[in-house]
Amino acid sequence: MYSRYEELIKERGYSNYRVAKETGISQVTLSDWKNGKITPKIGALQKIADLLNVSLDYLVGIEAKEEPTNYYLNDETAKIAQQIFDNKELKILFDAAKDVSPQDLKLVYEMTKRLKDKEGSDN
Repeated sequence: MYSRYEELIKERGYSNYRVAKETGISQVTLSDWKNGKITPKIGALQKIADLLNVSLDYLVGIEAKEEPTNYYLNDETAKIAQQIFDNKELKILFDAAKDVSPQDLKLVYEMTKRLKDKEGSDN
């Protein structure tokens, strides 16, 4: 079971530290799991499965094949979300926009649009 977990975090570019931080599961627990001392409780395994976007059955080895779970309703939304995730600057802008008033957000949008239009006219 741990080998599947290890394979998944490697594929997704995660570390045990990141898994521990994002799930609240201690690194000691993950280490003990790796060394065969314990098997995490079902709640902890579910948190890991959710973080890695796989089913609990797949994580624990009941399902042989990983079933893709589409979190987003369409491909365009998934693509935009991935771009935000991959780009630190976009991530910062997106995080900042969550706390901005609608009026200020509209102002920032208009400024960004003007900058983009100006950039296009300079070429």
